[in-house]
Order: sequence, then structure tokens, then C-alpha cells
Amino acid sequence: MDLDALRFGNFSKLGEAITDWEQMTTKLATLKEDAERNLKGRADKANWSGVNATVTREFVDKTATEFADAHTQADSITKILADTRGELIGFRAQLNDAITRASQQNLSVIDTGAGTFTVAGNTRPDWASDPSGKTGVTDPGTVNGFRDEIQGILTKATQSDQSAAKVLRLLVDEAKYGFADASYTDRDEAAKAVAAAEKLAKMAKDPADMSLDDIAVFNRTMEKYHDDPLFAEQFATRLGAKGTLQFWTEMTSVHAGARGSELTAMKDLQANMSLTLATASFSDSDAMRDWKKDLIAERNTNFRATDSPNPVGALGSQVISSLMRKGEYDTEFLGDYREQLFKADKAAGDAGTHDLWVKGYDAVDLVFGDGNGRDPLEGLFDGLSHNPEAAEHAFESKSDLEHMLGTTGYTDRGESLGRALEAAVTGVADGDTTTKAPGHSVAQVHIMANIMKAVAQPGGGAGLVGYGLGDSFGNMAASYMPEISQALNGPQSGSVFLTNSESPNGFKEMVPDVARFISEVSADPAGRAGIVFGESLYTTALTESHLSDPSLFDGPQQQLLGDIGRNAGIIQGLVAHSVADGEVEAAVASESEYNSAMKEKGDYAKTWIQVGMTFLKVPAELGGDVMGSVVGGGLATIAGAAVDHIQGPQATGAGDQALYHSAHDFYQTRNSVNEQTVWSVEEAMRRNHVDLPKDGIDDTVGRSVEDGFDNASELLSRSKERPNG
Repeated sequence: MDLDALRFGNFSKLGEAITDWEQMTTKLATLKEDAERNLKGRADKANWSGVNATVTREFVDKTATEFADAHTQADSITKILADTRGELIGFRAQLNDAITRASQQNLSVIDTGAGTFTVAGNTRPDWASDPSGKTGVTDPGTVNGFRDEIQGILTKATQSDQSAAKVLRLLVDEAKYGFADASYTDRDEAAKAVAAAEKLAKMAKDPADMSLDDIAVFNRTMEKYHDDPLFAEQFATRLGAKGTLQFWTEMTSVHAGARGSELTAMKDLQANMSLTLATASFSDSDAMRDWKKDLIAERNTNFRATDSPNPVGALGSQVISSLMRKGEYDTEFLGDYREQLFKADKAAGDAGTHDLWVKGYDAVDLVFGDGNGRDPLEGLFDGLSHNPEAAEHAFESKSDLEHMLGTTGYTDRGESLGRALEAAVTGVADGDTTTKAPGHSVAQVHIMANIMKAVAQPGGGAGLVGYGLGDSFGNMAASYMPEISQALNGPQSGSVFLTNSESPNGFKEMVPDVARFISEVSADPAGRAGIVFGESLYTTALTESHLSDPSLFDGPQQQLLGDIGRNAGIIQGLVAHSVADGEVEAAVASESEYNSAMKEKGDYAKTWIQVGMTFLKVPAELGGDVMGSVVGGGLATIAGAAVDHIQGPQATGAGDQALYHSAHDFYQTRNSVNEQTVWSVEEAMRRNHVDLPKDGIDDTVGRSVEDGFDNASELLSRSKERPNG
């Protein structure tokens, strides 16, 4: 920065620009709030179908998000500009003070252009006759002191000006269309993020030279900045796509066999790398778009560590996927990468996937912890599990879904596939306990129907449950209790079995498949536990909703409660009869295994409640607005109590043991269902001060549960071949 530019610069224009940005930010804040409350809020409550349920709702959601991002970007720009202006005015004051002090020493400070200046003594006509014998106004030390002070001020002003320009350009370039969601409180905060990225990218170019202390610094920096868009984008693009893959290849080679603190450090590094690259993937800068394209292009490249004697290294796809296990990656990027991997995987056939990805890569170990990363589909599925939208797109094709399910008998990808499928059909990312669960879309119900059909397929579908998918199938069944209930009770049962699903009757033509799906999943302890808790939570929520607002059902409440009890009996009866039909000792290794699954699933079910996945949200046309407080508050309370009631211990009924504690006793299971359902009704009556004859209601509900159990046996006999049937 030129000395005169700082000294005489007019910052009023910049001040006017900041005022304009402040006004724009205020207006955008209003638009953001209006978009969230009115545009998106009303769209969420609307019971749309067809094109409106997909295209229009997605457009509304993205529009609301753009308003939020526009406000965030405007706010960041305003703060960076204001902070930079304040810094430059401060530097100008320091410069003028230095020049004033220099003049008092008879020194002149002169701008000589192109960022240079001079400090020189003033000329005096009487120098020759000065009795002191001095030949100048001041000594060289004083001149040099002022020169260095002024140069320091100009250097800091230049850094402030240039870094502001740099981060503003990067901020705007983050999104080619629309706005970025990067938020910064001042110029210094953004500049530090960019500088940190540059430092780490430089370190990563020489991974073999990184000591454990260097890795500790690397980890601390990444842990601080992995969610920062500018940091992530700059780290990825400065390292480059190929450099990113080579870096991880080198690190896994250098630290192969890591133990103790070294292993912990490498696990942290892998997680931090995954989270950073996930954040970077959302950038739409030209450099980042090239990075994403180049990364996918490297999927078949052979990556070897520099000192590796083995000519066979790791495929680019194996390296990419090993860095997808944490964080949410951009939907479009995941889709582009997934299309390439699915195409290759399908070409190998169900049984050929092991030979395609694993055979011949014996030396490859790209994961610190569980697994080795040789099957890139595992890492991809983990990435999909953290992005429900991308997961939904991945399994919309029935042939793709069936192929991936079919490969689980030949690979170890079952558990990761299960998590991805959960995200696809529930709309909730794996491990996310903050985002509210959305109502099921038509596409999600369609995918769930295809999953149920695949599992229900005679002669092979049942095996899927044993390939690491049983737990996830149980969770998916729990999430779809409203649609399952309507299928089992007929197309006219929607007034009883409430749901905000866009396709509540999506399973109406596949009742035998639904029954077989529940039956097969029941063979897995965790899967069975998911169905038990899912049905119990739905029954509890349903009863609470109806009794808190009797207008939801136009009919006698005793009939309503009987219908709810019968449904509980049918679903839980399908489970109980299926377990009783099979060799229980083979299906459930021991009582302790089953009880452990029930305990773990009960704890997990509380996260369902936390995200609002109690499987019921009353539609707007059925009093959704009125029910808001119940769904958000009271319903969560009674749902949590339902989980606790199942887990026990109980004072009555099951004695001092939890409900459903026996994996072997059919009649004990029926009694547990009976007690849990009656408890749900009694609790809802008490909470909502409903005046109905207790004994009569208990008798009605109890008998309905037993009727449901009997109906379940008949339904199962019609749906599948049974022993002694």
C-alpha cells in the first residue's frame, strides 16, 4: 500500500458501502424469517401429493435456504468490510502520528511511489556555521527508526487490505449460483482460517516428514476449522485432488500397524480429514468444482506410497471412500461419485463384488479402526447415511437397490448399507439428533416398499436379515408404523391411524409382503426390538393424540381404542408367532442377547423421540396446528415414559422384570403387549382427563389385543409357509 494512499485515503465511500450492506443485511434478516416461518413453515404443514409433494416442496425448501444463506453472506461481508475499515483508519492514525513526530525531529517523510517512501532530514542554510559541528539535522539511527516504524504500519495496512480482498473474493466464489453459508465476525477470523488452510496444505505435501507432534498440530487445527467453508475449500484445492489421495495413501503406509496414542491420533486425523473434505464439497468455486471432478476421475488410478515395494497400491475409489465415513458430503457430488461406483459394482454381478474390490488388494488398509477400506461401497454408504437426500436418490432405482441388497451375502457391507437405507427412507441422517424427522415422501415410501418386498421374497429374502441388516430393518419398520398399520387395517383406516406421510396407503397392495417382512426381521434380536419399540411408541402417540383431540375421529372412543389395541396385537403378534414358529434357540442365541438388544434399542428409541420420529404428526387438515403443543411437548413426554415402561422393572404384570423380557415365552409376550397397550390408554386418559369407564376400556383394549394376536396368526399363515401349518 502506498504511503499517500493510506495517509490521504477517503474512507467515507467505504463507510457508505458498509451502511448499504448493513441495511441490506437487516432486510435479508426479515426476508429470511418470513421465508422460514411463512414459506417453509406452511409448506411443511401442507398435505401435498404428486408433483407438489416433490418438485414444489423441494423448491420451497431450497428457496428458504437461499434466503438464509443470503443473509449469512451479507452479514459476513458487512462485518469484514466494517472490521477492515476500522483497521485501516487505525493504521492511518498511527501513520500520521509517526509523520508528525518525525517532522518534530526535522525529518520529512515522502511517498516515492510503487509502495516506497523516504525519510530524510530537512535542509538548513546554516549547517556550515553550526558551532556543534553537526553536518545534518538528525543522526542515521533516528532516521532508520522512523523508517522502520512507518514501514511496519504500511505492511500491516497492506496485509489488512489484501487479506480482506482475498477472503471477500473467496467468500463470493464459494457459490457459483446463489449464496454461501460461511459466517465470519470480522476480517481477522476469515483470514486466519485461510492462512491455517494454506499451512496445513503445505504440510500435507510432505506427509512422510510429518512427526507425531506435527500430526497433533494438524489435528488440533483441523478440529478447530473442519466446519469452516473457506478453510476447507482452501485446504482441498491447494492440496489438489490427486494430492489429497496421495496424502492419505502415504499416511496409511507410514502409520500402518499404529497402536496406542499413535492409533488414536490417526483415527482423529481420518475423522478430521473426512469432516473437512465434506465441508469443502459444498463449495462451488471454480477450483473446488475442478477438485471434485478430478477426484472422481482418479477413482481407478493406482495409488502407492512412495517407499512401497508393492506395485499394487490402492484404487483411487478405495482412498476416496475411506475419507467419506464422517460428515455430510454435497448431494450432487455424492450422486456423481455414486453413479460411477454403482455402475462398476453392478457390472461385476452380486457375487463378483468381492473379487472386484477386495481380491488382490491384500496389502491395502486405509482405515484406522474397524475394517480396511478395500470395499469402497462401505465408505460410500457411510457417506450416504449422513445425507438423506443423496441416499434417497441412490436407492430410487429398484434394480440398484436389489443389487446392493444381493451383494451383502458376499461382502461385509451389510451394516453400512443398512445405515444408508435408514437415512433414505426416514429422512434422518445417521447420528443426527438435532434435525426434526420429516414426513415420508412418496419416493421414500416407494423405496421402503421395495425393501420390504426384497426381504419378503421367498427363498432368499430372509437371508438379508442375517447379513448385518436386521438392526436397520427393525428401525425402518418402526419408522413406518403408520403406513404399516393402515395396510394391515385396510385403506379406510386413515382416520384412526394418523400420519403425515405423503403416501399413507403406499403398502395397501402388499399386505402379505408386510407380514413376511415383519416376520423375517423378527429373527434378529435388534430387528425384533426395533419393531417392539416402534409399535409401542406409535400406539402411545396415537392414543395421546386422539384423546387430547376427540374431533380427530368421528365415532365412539371405545371403538377407536379397540381398533388401536387390535392393531398393536396384530403387529406384535406377527413378531411373537414368527419367533414361536422358528427354532427360537437358533434365532435368538440366548435370553441375555435378546434382553441386551431390548436395552440398547430402548436407549436408541429415545433418540427417535428427540428428533420427533414418534411416527405421528397430525396433518393440518386434521387439527395439526392445534396438536402442535401435544406433538412437540406432551407427546414427547409420554413417549419417553412408554420406553421406560417397557424397560421396567414393573410393579405389576411382569413382576420385577421388564416387559418383553422373554424371547421364548409366547404367552408372556402377549401379556406384555396387552399390559403396554392398556397402560398407554390409561396414561392418555389420565393426562387428558378423559372420563371413560376404566374397567370397560381396559377390557375392550385387552380383548382387542388378543383378537389382534389371533388375526396375526391367520395373516401369517396366508402370507408364508409355516411349520405344522
